[in-house]
Amino acid sequence: MRNLRFGLQFAAIGINGSHGFSAAGRMIMINGQIAFAGADGVLDRQAHLRRDDAQIQRAYDSGLVTPLWQGKVAFDPAAQGLLWLPASHPALNYSGEVIFLGTANGIARFAKNISAWQPLQLPDHAAFLDDSCQNHPEFAADQGFVDLRSVMLQLSPLDAELAATAKALLSWHSGHGFCARCGSGTHISDAGWQRKCPACHSSHFPRTDPVVIMLVVRGDRLLLGRAAVWPEGMYSLLAGFVEPGEVLEAAVRREVFEETGIRVGHVRYLASQPWPFPASLMLGCIAEATSDDITLDPEELQDARWLTRQEVLDVQLGHHPEVKSGRNGAIAQALITQWLAGFHD
Repeated sequence: MRNLRFGLQFAAIGINGSHGFSAAGRMIMINGQIAFAGADGVLDRQAHLRRDDAQIQRAYDSGLVTPLWQGKVAFDPAAQGLLWLPASHPALNYSGEVIFLGTANGIARFAKNISAWQPLQLPDHAAFLDDSCQNHPEFAADQGFVDLRSVMLQLSPLDAELAATAKALLSWHSGHGFCARCGSGTHISDAGWQRKCPACHSSHFPRTDPVVIMLVVRGDRLLLGRAAVWPEGMYSLLAGFVEPGEVLEAAVRREVFEETGIRVGHVRYLASQPWPFPASLMLGCIAEATSDDITLDPEELQDARWLTRQEVLDVQLGHHPEVKSGRNGAIAQALITQWLAGFHD
């Protein structure tokens, strides 16, 4: 009865019970829309081509390129997706790394960093979410560079994966220009998937940082928390980095206890999302709490609280007097929606 009652109300937040599942059984689509950006791996990465410089050059000349500028993606509102340009396009005439992303629909896809371009208006880097758009003079009037978080839900699963891959790789290159072993300058290699040191011959590879994000539940209640730097009233699921030598279940239990003093028993993996801010992989789990009393770590959280299922629904609908929902397009919102629908009961 509870699931039916909540299902009837989901129309108000764009969910009416029409769900799609991947082959692994986890939810990917809701009403034909991706539940969270980058939810499924659909890009053919063609890793075997990365060391063939001649073939990569031919692919670049005949393929499509999406430019990135200072970590922002080029967005085309008319196409509701990334802006793809031929390699000869004048907007790409800036020095910067070029990454071979893979192929899609038989067409080679690349990303190029054109951060050397200087726009007339710079974004406000102090803002929690940069909602500005930098239009390049070679773009159409409505096209421009935007924060990936602001357009995640407008991207197809393919474009979401391409954007996450491009942003993560180019961010890695920007911070790894020197060898961690000897300090010499490194150079890009393997179509953007390595950096090599000519002095000590070390190879350096992109990194992905695993992060657990968890539905901490106790009966019919969900644990939500907020960081001090978040917009006023915004709450979301607890999350934290997995440490070396640590399994996911242990990371969930440790992070929840460190941040809130709540003890956790059974932990189960649910789904994942690439989160290239700058290079995380969010590993969604559900965790059954075995205690109730919250003891905050003020260095981690400003507040945490238990909310009933009805209260969480009020948050998602924008009706709660104190708590506001997190960012759409993030795995946290998809996991919360699934929990509201009773999928994990």
